[in-house]
Amino acid sequence: MTTTDDDRRPKYQRIADSLREAIQSGQYGPGDRLPGENDLMAAHGVARMTARQALSVLKDEGVAESRKGAGVFVRSFRPLRRRGIQRLSQEQWGSGRSIWSADTEDRTLVVDQVTVSEEAASDQIRQVLGLAGEETVCVRRRRFVLDGKPVLLATSYLPTSMVAGSAITQEDTGPGGTYARLAELGYKPVHFREEIRSRMPTKHEATQLSISAGTPVILVCRTAFADEGRPVEINEMTLDAASYILEYDFDA
Repeated sequence: MTTTDDDRRPKYQRIADSLREAIQSGQYGPGDRLPGENDLMAAHGVARMTARQALSVLKDEGVAESRKGAGVFVRSFRPLRRRGIQRLSQEQWGSGRSIWSADTEDRTLVVDQVTVSEEAASDQIRQVLGLAGEETVCVRRRRFVLDGKPVLLATSYLPTSMVAGSAITQEDTGPGGTYARLAELGYKPVHFREEIRSRMPTKHEATQLSISAGTPVILVCRTAFADEGRPVEINEMTLDAASYILEYDFDA
């Protein structure tokens, strides 16, 4: 790290970089309290606003988190390694296992918010799913919480005519989830396509994921295809970027 007198970085950024290096070196471990605003003011000879900005940088990066009335602490949440290929294999959901079990290992995952409804499809959803006329979609909205931390918002769209009367229209889709149920209906997914983007969260997303407004989100849009390239599901996911490592492991 540059420490010369001509370092042009703002003071708050230099302080944030110093704290980050201390965390990475193990000086501050997961769950440890970081120096507060008063400590940073005294140690670096800066104004309160500068100290506050330095801590905000680490919070926005997901490195640290505030605890009301207690201070700022090194984030103790262990990022989730999302195994993008293994989790979608037929061996996974075809045997009745959740695709999440490929990622979570022995960690506690809870879906604490689930709603299922029949809705009119947007033009984009209609085009991708190849819907005709006024055909509606079954919409499944979920929030996933890992080790007590919200990490993902997911909204799935499926043709109502395809899934009507099946467990897909219920909150609990049963062993293997939606893909296992699609297979039983004769629409087994045989191919997936995922598109990945990133942006800053909306106010609603920040609230639902319990993240600060400065923490980016990862957007994953997955389309599942049955035989002959028929699209059977669109799943739009919003991930807390600080909670994930995206892993793609495949042969050359």
